[in-house]
Amino acid sequence: MTASPPLVLVAAVAENGVIGRAGALPWRLKSDLRHFRALTLGHPVVMGRKTFVSIGRPLPGRTTIVVTRDRGFAAAGAVAAGDLTTALAIARADALRRGADAVMLVGGGQLYGEAIGTADRLEITRVRLRPDGDAWFPAVDERVWREVSRTEGTPGPEDEAPFAFIRYERAG
Repeated sequence: MTASPPLVLVAAVAENGVIGRAGALPWRLKSDLRHFRALTLGHPVVMGRKTFVSIGRPLPGRTTIVVTRDRGFAAAGAVAAGDLTTALAIARADALRRGADAVMLVGGGQLYGEAIGTADRLEITRVRLRPDGDAWFPAVDERVWREVSRTEGTPGPEDEAPFAFIRYERAG
């Protein structure tokens, strides 16, 4: 029997937990966008409808699965799923078919909250800002998650703030 590919939550999170404001990122971090692409390329990505709308298109080189309660939702190049369980089943089948080593959940706040209890790994870009926002990442409970790597980012000319790339795995 083939093991199910792990579920990885990928997010850029401010120091105050904010991940979004008015359907967009509340910062500009070109370095994080490159990191996001490197992490997710070749993997199925699961996202909520609002996240999909904010991106504006399916992500190239990735199967894009959109979770939405809108039965009429359709977007060329994306697969719609009525709930997270269905989306993850589609994503896992796609990962096995493609030989991808993980399923990536990339937003938004509601899906992160729903999935963090069953996720296997977190790939967090910690953004050293405290912006106002209307979408948050759930708290990372240190009894459940252990930090396994951290790379301090060097802000480039298209980065608004210092940042760190942090990987968490389930403790025990």
